[in-house]
Amino acid sequence: MSKRAAEDESLAAPLKGGDRPEAMDVDKDHDMGEFEDDFEDEFESEDEIIEAGVDGRPDAEREAEEGAMDVDGGPETFMVGRQQLEAGQTLTPDTTTYKMLHSLSTPWPCLSFDIIRDGLGENRNVYPATMYTVAGTQADGAQANDNSLLVMKFSGLSKMQGEDGEDSDDEDSDDEDTDPILEHKSIPLNTTTNRIRSHQSPAQDPSRPPTTLTATMTESSQVLIHDITPHLASFDTPGMIVTPQQNKPVCTIRAHKTEGYGVDWSPLHPAGKLLTGDNDGLIYVTTRTDGGGFVTDTRPFRGHTGSVEEIQWSPSEANVFASASSDGTVRVWDVRSKSRSPALTMKISNYDVNVMSWCRQTSHLLATGADDGEWAVWDLRQWSSNPSAKPAPLANFNFHHEQITSIEWHPTDDSIVAVAAGDNTVTLWDLAVELDDEESRDTAGVSDVPPQLLFVHYQNMVKELHWHPQIPGALVATGEQFSVFRTISV
Repeated sequence: MSKRAAEDESLAAPLKGGDRPEAMDVDKDHDMGEFEDDFEDEFESEDEIIEAGVDGRPDAEREAEEGAMDVDGGPETFMVGRQQLEAGQTLTPDTTTYKMLHSLSTPWPCLSFDIIRDGLGENRNVYPATMYTVAGTQADGAQANDNSLLVMKFSGLSKMQGEDGEDSDDEDSDDEDTDPILEHKSIPLNTTTNRIRSHQSPAQDPSRPPTTLTATMTESSQVLIHDITPHLASFDTPGMIVTPQQNKPVCTIRAHKTEGYGVDWSPLHPAGKLLTGDNDGLIYVTTRTDGGGFVTDTRPFRGHTGSVEEIQWSPSEANVFASASSDGTVRVWDVRSKSRSPALTMKISNYDVNVMSWCRQTSHLLATGADDGEWAVWDLRQWSSNPSAKPAPLANFNFHHEQITSIEWHPTDDSIVAVAAGDNTVTLWDLAVELDDEESRDTAGVSDVPPQLLFVHYQNMVKELHWHPQIPGALVATGEQFSVFRTISV
């Protein structure tokens, strides 16, 4: 949940699905906004470091806001997406509901990003936390040539402290007073990024790190595959320089005639197998060969009558994938099909189906999010090839009043789902929650708030979110800024 406080500031309007955030007004002389390309002409041995306060704002600004809140008698609880802000009001987070909360800025908004698995350990709860990500920028218009792929390291991610200055929980911590730091390596793209996904192939030598690949769906319709292994290594190898040759894509896929948003690497093909879908409704498969090259099958999968908005491989069947489209359908395919047509087609919405997430813990569960703000969970075992069959979703929610922009199952809990929407919110849901009769009476008057709703996090222009696979409960979301947080609810 969030709180509101009076300030001479207003919220930007949420973006519709597919819209690109406007470029941020960046003062190039300010440390927070200066992201120079490390590889244009000269090379430096030190990475660029960007520091932010606890919530991404200068201490003076935050203290002034807290003072204004005290004058007004304290903030009120505010439900984002259900209430309207009054003129001159803006939102501040209720920090008592977070275990960790940080904002980090980039010079241009990023529509899409992905989290890179690292070698720092599984299920870690040590703070300050460190994580690695990759993102593509959204510099439009005259600045389009400034676009780049950003390989980033977030560090110094400390946890929240209690009001008495003590730790808010009993987890291990080395230093609670650190500020978050963002280091980056920049790979020039000269085009905006619609969506980016990463893949790691195990090294033949166990002592060496895995090869980390990225696939970038661009506005130019090309799909660029980069090997960012040296970029990641350079963060933790003093003096290591990434050469211009290592910034070049290892493969450029030119099969698509229009831009697209659907892209996914198979989790069951270690070498690398990639799906890409475009606005013409066509889907292509690109496979990494034994020699390290890439081959794209020129025969597309056809069936959608609208743009392919999302693609995901099955987490349990190596030859099966699903796609979601602006035609309101989800289709399930088998790559071995000679007809290149879908095995199953299900009309699930009268609106664009923007996003989709396949549950890795229970692989017959699929979550979808549509342009009308509704998201749903489906049991694929109830789907059939009979076109007249219309199974009901296991659960569906219309809490959000704007389009769903991202959805993802918790990596280890098949009842927890995170959802991002155009109403500037990230919501966390527990599908296992049910109300008994007494609880139903207690919740009278808030019937439009489902009992499964665990948490509401405000983030301006939020576009995509991901759970961190190695830090339990940690979420990263991109919008006007990057938000890294962990709630006390999950």
